[in-house]
Amino acid sequence: MEAFSSIEGIVVPIDRANVDTDQIIPKQYLKSINRTGFGPNLFDDWRYLDPGEPGDDHSKRRLNPDFELNQDRYRGARILLARKNFGCGSSREHAPWALLDFGIRVILAPSYADIFHNNCLKNGILPVTLAEDEIDDLFRKVTATPGFTLGVDLVRQTVSASPDQIFNFELDAGLKRRFLDGLDDIGITLEHAAEIRAYEEQRRREAPWLFDELT
Repeated sequence: MEAFSSIEGIVVPIDRANVDTDQIIPKQYLKSINRTGFGPNLFDDWRYLDPGEPGDDHSKRRLNPDFELNQDRYRGARILLARKNFGCGSSREHAPWALLDFGIRVILAPSYADIFHNNCLKNGILPVTLAEDEIDDLFRKVTATPGFTLGVDLVRQTVSASPDQIFNFELDAGLKRRFLDGLDDIGITLEHAAEIRAYEEQRRREAPWLFDELT
């Protein structure tokens, strides 16, 4: 997982509540278990005017000019601004894969579906929870200001709209360390590799018959 400490980037707003994972990445694209390549199909049903299937040349599909991801003012966005209960629906891990592959590293919303929230944390996307009135204020600013950017500082746990407007957010200390050090579940486990090897050697000495078929 790529380490993350701070980011300043363009914000793209998705001004809809209860956006589910089928809207984030439709079911026909779930056949692959690779973590990359899903970016072109992020919000596929809203993003294109014609239906798509795996293997299509998505660069030749007709874009919906009214959808935010297709508008020049949000090009290169790294931060997604969303409404409540973002990521509800099925538990597909492809949803954060698609967001990450598109370039999104931070989501700001008043609430998330639990499984989606956990999948984001495990895949290197920071889901920041802010109060609903703070999210409302950011929606007003991003829609009024082309190229609107925010700064997200994980060390200080702040979101900065300007020097005079800084929002604080909470994050478990263990999860914070994962992001700062770029550690996924495998990385966390490998930190204990020496203890794991010592335990295996001890078990081999105590119960060698358990390992007969492995040698």
